[in-house]
Amino acid sequence: MHQKPLLSGKNEVTPANLGEALQQAIEIEIATIPVYLYTYYSINRVPDQDKIISQMTALLLKTGKKPDEAATIAQDCSAEIMVYANKAGAIIMSVAVEEMLHMALSSNVKQALAGMPELVGKAPVTWPAYLPGHVPEFPINRAAFSQLQLMTFLKIESPLPIPKNKLAELKAIDYTTIGEFYDMIIACIKSHKLKYNTKAPQLIPGRGYYANNNIDTVYYNKQHQPKFTNAGDSGDLIQVVDAKSATKAIDEIIHQGEGNKDATPLNPDGTVNCAKTTPEDYDDKAGKELSHFEKFAQLYCRYSVLQEKFTKLKLGEVSSYFVQNVDTNPMTSDYPAPLQSVSTLLNAVYTYIFVMTEECYRKEGNTQYEIFMFGIHKSMIWILDNLCGTMTGMQYIGNDGKAYAAAPTFEFYTFNPASSPKSQIIALYNQAAGSASLNPNLADRIQALPDVALAPYQNSSKGPAQYV
Repeated sequence: MHQKPLLSGKNEVTPANLGEALQQAIEIEIATIPVYLYTYYSINRVPDQDKIISQMTALLLKTGKKPDEAATIAQDCSAEIMVYANKAGAIIMSVAVEEMLHMALSSNVKQALAGMPELVGKAPVTWPAYLPGHVPEFPINRAAFSQLQLMTFLKIESPLPIPKNKLAELKAIDYTTIGEFYDMIIACIKSHKLKYNTKAPQLIPGRGYYANNNIDTVYYNKQHQPKFTNAGDSGDLIQVVDAKSATKAIDEIIHQGEGNKDATPLNPDGTVNCAKTTPEDYDDKAGKELSHFEKFAQLYCRYSVLQEKFTKLKLGEVSSYFVQNVDTNPMTSDYPAPLQSVSTLLNAVYTYIFVMTEECYRKEGNTQYEIFMFGIHKSMIWILDNLCGTMTGMQYIGNDGKAYAAAPTFEFYTFNPASSPKSQIIALYNQAAGSASLNPNLADRIQALPDVALAPYQNSSKGPAQYV
């Protein structure tokens, strides 16, 4: 909760506080990224089906089922788990990727209207965290996949206000849905003649910076057919040069996230509406990709159906077959020394993604392209993913005395300004490799990262550099 009061002192977006409002929008997107990623890495997308069948068969035999019947039911139920686990992972990662895109779209708008976007060090520091300015406040946790966590996701992406509570409001622009907040920004842009900086670098479309799909956003159905969770026509980066392009960028964020306000929302009592999807639930013209809200609603509703079936068969909790036993909101300091070294390295790589992204707003052309494609893509898709997999394979005893699988904490790492972030990541890798078993190819991958300096204004008292 590091949001400062607005310049105007009013709960509206004006030309005077537009820069702060756009920075608030960026920080809303940043706050969701570790939440979605943490839950994603709690999922075992390819659990051992033979082991699941064995567990289920044993439980079914205890209920009096005959061996042949038990084997048939176990085979069918295990197949449903395999599909659901893989689909849940693909959908959550597809949303995480688009949240990175939304951060970039918001940053493009700010770069054009109010100067450099600030990305580094803008993630929540304490957990549970809260979306800056959301009324009512509700806690968001880095937690394992569950229906409770899916409900949190639905609150984040809800197209309609959720019931108010009595928690204190944040000192930021208040809003009841993210879409309402972005609508306030659009109203300001449309109702005032603003000056657009068309010379400052932005992340522009057509370069494949945010690919619609990758290996982590695809799942397979029971017929082993690939299903893509993102559609090619749902949106891309937009270069902001005027009111029309700024509005288009913000509209894309709203429709990919909340979807249409006329789409299927939560019921009045706060429960999930599991009605059949309608055209309004999709964020693309071809009707191939659901909005974030509806993606999570479908996961929630499907879980309910499976759980009802498993309860009748006395097969236990659905999530027990594919979700890692990770703690809620762990911090690196909670881990024993070997784990701390891996977690610290992972956090430094995670932070470096934001350092490099911010640098892309200072560089143009081939330099920007190389930073993004050979830095951010490599860090996110290979290095970070590999380290997260390493961590979830490690065990530790928590402060409560219980055994847990380790989890990536996605904390922002504070780089020492005396040397480059890359050199510090290399040193952290050497330290972690000395105390834990890491993929030997990681060293070469890290060495090949672009060498991006810390922001040039960090050692200055003048604050963020402004383009004129």
